[in-house]
Amino acid sequence: MSHEFQAMIEGLAEEYNRQAAQIRDMYAALRELVVTATSDDGMVTVTMGYRGQIQSLQLNPRVYRKLSPSELSATILAQINAAAAQVAEHSKDLMAPFVPDGIPYEEVFGADADLASFLPQPVELPGEDDR
Repeated sequence: MSHEFQAMIEGLAEEYNRQAAQIRDMYAALRELVVTATSDDGMVTVTMGYRGQIQSLQLNPRVYRKLSPSELSATILAQINAAAAQVAEHSKDLMAPFVPDGIPYEEVFGADADLASFLPQPVELPGEDDR
C-alpha cells in the first residue's frame, strides 16, 4: 500500500472517529436534557425529559382552592405543551450541527420527516433490464 493511500485512509479514519465522537456527545447531551415549565401563577410545574416523558408534575397546595378542575386541567396541559416546546427547541439546538447545509432542520427531524427521502436512489447496473 502506498504511503499516500495509507495517509488518506488514516485521515478518513480520524475524520470518522471525530464525527462519531461528536454524535455520541450530542446523544449524551440529549439523554441529559430535562426542562421545567411553570405556570405564571406558580400553581403547576411540569418537568419533562428529552423524549417527552413527564418526570414530575408538581401542584401548589393552594391549587385546589384557586383553580376549578377544568382550569387545573387546562393549566397542566399548557405546561406540558410548554415543556414539550422547550424540549424540541433544545433538541434542535443540539442536533443543528449535524443537519446538512441548505436543508431545513424540520425536513430532517420534523414531524413530517422521511428518512427515505435522504437515502440515495438505487443504482441501475448495466444489463439489469435484461434479466
